[in-house]
Amino acid sequence: MPTLPEDRELSPYTGWTRGHWEAVADELLLAVRPYASPHHGLINLPGPRPSASGPRSDGLEGYARTFLLAALRVAGAHGDDPHGHLARYAEGLASGTGHTHGHDLWPLMADCPQAIVESASVALSLRLTRPWLWDTLDDRTRRRAVDWLLPALGPPPVDNNWWLFGLTVAGFLQDAGIETDLARRTIDRSLARIEEWYEGDGWYSDGDNRSFDHYNGWALHLYPVLHAHLAGDEDLLDRYGPRLRGHLDGYARLFGADGSPMPYGRSLTYRFAAASAPWLGALTGHTPLGPGATRRLASGALRHFLDRGATDDRGLLTLGWHGPYEPVLQNYSGPASPYWASKGFLGLLLPPDHPAWTGREERLPAETEDAVTALASPGLLVQSTVADGLVRLHNHGSSESGGQDDPGYARFAYSTRTGPTTEPTALPDNHFALVVDGRPTSRGAAEPRGAGPGWAASAHTPCPGVRVHSLTLAHGRAEVRAHLVTGAPEGTPVRQTGWATTPGGPTAQLQPVHGYAVRTASASGPTLQGPRTRTAALHGTTGGGSDSLFVALASLTAEPDPTPVTALADIEITGRTLTVTWADGTTSVRTCGPPGN
Repeated sequence: MPTLPEDRELSPYTGWTRGHWEAVADELLLAVRPYASPHHGLINLPGPRPSASGPRSDGLEGYARTFLLAALRVAGAHGDDPHGHLARYAEGLASGTGHTHGHDLWPLMADCPQAIVESASVALSLRLTRPWLWDTLDDRTRRRAVDWLLPALGPPPVDNNWWLFGLTVAGFLQDAGIETDLARRTIDRSLARIEEWYEGDGWYSDGDNRSFDHYNGWALHLYPVLHAHLAGDEDLLDRYGPRLRGHLDGYARLFGADGSPMPYGRSLTYRFAAASAPWLGALTGHTPLGPGATRRLASGALRHFLDRGATDDRGLLTLGWHGPYEPVLQNYSGPASPYWASKGFLGLLLPPDHPAWTGREERLPAETEDAVTALASPGLLVQSTVADGLVRLHNHGSSESGGQDDPGYARFAYSTRTGPTTEPTALPDNHFALVVDGRPTSRGAAEPRGAGPGWAASAHTPCPGVRVHSLTLAHGRAEVRAHLVTGAPEGTPVRQTGWATTPGGPTAQLQPVHGYAVRTASASGPTLQGPRTRTAALHGTTGGGSDSLFVALASLTAEPDPTPVTALADIEITGRTLTVTWADGTTSVRTCGPPGN
């Protein structure tokens, strides 16, 4: 990656400047060139397997997602293009939508729904580079490109953030004066649909389920706010800009001091696309972050992955997290999917003299003070500690609908230095289960039961007739995990697991407080942090009453030689009420159970 010297005066935390970002963009774009089809309409990257949409769709994905990177690079330089990126994508647009080069043709949206996703990157790229690419094309090429794009304006086949792909195509067409009435109707309809998923405080659910993850930043905020900015639509910016600001107020706390975004949710192979929303805040002025903190966050995220093997020896982004790691992939992930990380280069649209580029880097929220922040709308609790820069996410409100528990959503806790265990036979980390007929129950849908200063609560139904009410209290690096089981037969085994840590990684501690009788620890397989992990577990059984309370004290820290977790909190239990006196003398009192009890 870039050989430019670091600037530790301007960027004391990462050493990187705008020049490093431009160099990385060029290197990523030059690395994919050998895999382009003869007339550049497809970029067929090597990979372990094709996506569910097939190789031709994957080739379009390679074109569209790297085109977005090229567009940001050239638009940010006001058309300066010394490597000739746009000429190749202009030829690819002509061949992909034409009829003269069959081996370059793009799949039609009617035949390949994934093409709708890629149409957004194509349209946004054309919008950003319009003076240097679109306006130079002949009418025939432009007509064919429009014909290929227009089907994206219909209702999408997937009822989630996919509505915003049509919005993005419509924004380009409106800007170019093409089918403007249809474009306006598409924009209005798309915005009306996502409005139904807005939960407040800057958080959207990605569809009708309670799925809260990085799609908030790199899709649900990105496309409407960027469209409003590019269109100069102040009314839209006045509506969506404050939402972006509210989102960033909590979202910026999900990045560790090592630059890692929280490995939580789906599509994690998009990696530093997580930096797109903070850049967008700086671009539009709707951000709680100072300019230097924005660059610190974004450069930290980019360096985090590049320094840990996100590209292979050919300079290609791999399918995985740090390096290749198949368990974070979905069936729609293909060899070019990681290049949605191009969104993370949105900061290049800021002029070189913008304070986000010229200001001295500032500390991240995780580096300023120990903090426990409740994100009430998604039901999340964010816990960070300055001593090690670690960030932990306690999940009491987000889940993926249907089927078995998804490791990216169903765990009670995630962190920037651990990853969820993924092997079906491995011990799941940060999980609470009843053991029924020898098998642990799934969590299923998490039903939020509130979040406030230092706490969050939820409930779930692991099996018919049984309810589990869960509560997390956090302070410093300490976590109190409580679960009230109602409706289970007497003597039903239960199991609470802790953090899955790698050799040489952070130290995890898990201590029984109430209801547990046995503590064990065992190998728990690979995670995105490494090939070997170990996870502790606590075991108990339900009592003979109508409900049974189980309480544990946990900690995850990268501090050397940490004190025992028992020194971090003193816990008194009265019925269902927990009174926790933390090591600094402050006290938290919460009741674990259904409201009104």
